[in-house]
Amino acid sequence: MPETTKKKILFATSECAPFVKTGGLADVAAALPKYLDPERFDVRVMLPKYLCIPEKWSSRMNYLMNFRVDLGWRNQYVGLFSLELDGITYYFIDNEFYFCGFHPYGEIYQDVEKFAYFSKAVLVSCEMLGFIPDVIHCHDWESALVPAFLDQMRADHSDLADVRTVFTIHNIKFQGRWGIPQVQDITGLPGHYFEGEMLEAYGDANYMKGAIVLADRVTTVSDTYAHEIQEPFFGEGLDAVIRQYAGKLSGIVNGIDTGDFDPGSDPMIPYHYSADTFRRIKPQCKAALQERMGLEKDPKKMIFGIVSRLTDQKGFDLIGSVMESFADDNVQIAVLGSGDSLYENMFRYFAGQLPGRVAFSNGYDENLARLIYAGSDAFLMPSVFEPCGLSQLISMRYGTVPIVRETGGLKDTVEPYNEYENTGLGFSFAGIDAGELLEQIEYAKNVYFNHKRRWNMIAERGMRKDVSWNVSARAYERLYEELD
Repeated sequence: MPETTKKKILFATSECAPFVKTGGLADVAAALPKYLDPERFDVRVMLPKYLCIPEKWSSRMNYLMNFRVDLGWRNQYVGLFSLELDGITYYFIDNEFYFCGFHPYGEIYQDVEKFAYFSKAVLVSCEMLGFIPDVIHCHDWESALVPAFLDQMRADHSDLADVRTVFTIHNIKFQGRWGIPQVQDITGLPGHYFEGEMLEAYGDANYMKGAIVLADRVTTVSDTYAHEIQEPFFGEGLDAVIRQYAGKLSGIVNGIDTGDFDPGSDPMIPYHYSADTFRRIKPQCKAALQERMGLEKDPKKMIFGIVSRLTDQKGFDLIGSVMESFADDNVQIAVLGSGDSLYENMFRYFAGQLPGRVAFSNGYDENLARLIYAGSDAFLMPSVFEPCGLSQLISMRYGTVPIVRETGGLKDTVEPYNEYENTGLGFSFAGIDAGELLEQIEYAKNVYFNHKRRWNMIAERGMRKDVSWNVSARAYERLYEELD
């Protein structure tokens, strides 16, 4: 297909692997562009040039130009850099006033200005580059002002008049809320954007609400989550707005980059295996995990793995309630994560009380994460809510059976085990209830210890399931094509 006929798609995102990552958004922003048909789509990604991006990447960036953008009464510098990786062009917006520091995010009063600047700079950068997208795909609240600025700029910036927008909600809990006077001062948007149904919500300015109202299409990262956020419990105050605009909302489940997450070639795990060889080789990864985490080296133990941010969203209150009940002499638990001190201290306590059975590594280490995925038998993920979740997909890819709560993408991706039909990919429960979690853990233990052939069949089905972006990328392609 000639270059000029390709549909031009620009991803606007606050993070993207491998340059900067704090969560699943970075994985999505990295993987989805690679799965879109390059014969039909010219896909590029724009993100901030944070000072915390590792030097191995920043040293490879090419300087393109610099210019200035108006942000309210401010006139701010924009430096533009680019880098090509795996066939994708990445643009980096440079401004050390906004993007310095050791972490991409800071206090909310800083971030609402930082990402207002980023959203405005995305649009002006497109004009300066001469790359006018057909669609700008905005991700979460950090780029949620793109539709509002675009709406304001269309009259005076004819090049942008036909640009359409897609806004993806990765987690509705984080919305970009701050006082209306402050946000109006920061953005310079006229007063009518803060009245009625655009940016105003409960007396504050709300970036995410503005994008839900003004974007041409809204997506979220699983079909179940698209329905859940229309309910008060999950909607975080925006459920009524979601219901009002449900006609342009769709749920498209995330995938993972199966080239990266591949137990057959992953350089971060010590032994490689496939769905045909995992029964023989995966136990060697298990032994390596036990040694790395100081667990008793015993192939007969059942290892439960956890790799997570340690927050109440992830269901750690439920795990804490049942830990001493299921962590018997036949069980080991390997935990990697950081977050709320409550849960960090909880796992430190259990590691101290149950040495050799419970191991906790505080922080994040990608190599250790991969070893936990590869070396564990089961993966615990009893989230209170989970828009999509990637860990359950990764664990299945590595032959580790997930135990999940039926919410969001966990419900959509983990078919529960049916012992009568010998089907399913894992174990699941419905309520936010520690008793239900314990029941499923004990059920899983029974299958693992007493019906090992059945357990291995569950693991094999998970390894053979297509958890890549193939199906979801086709759904995004259809959505982009509809925006003519």
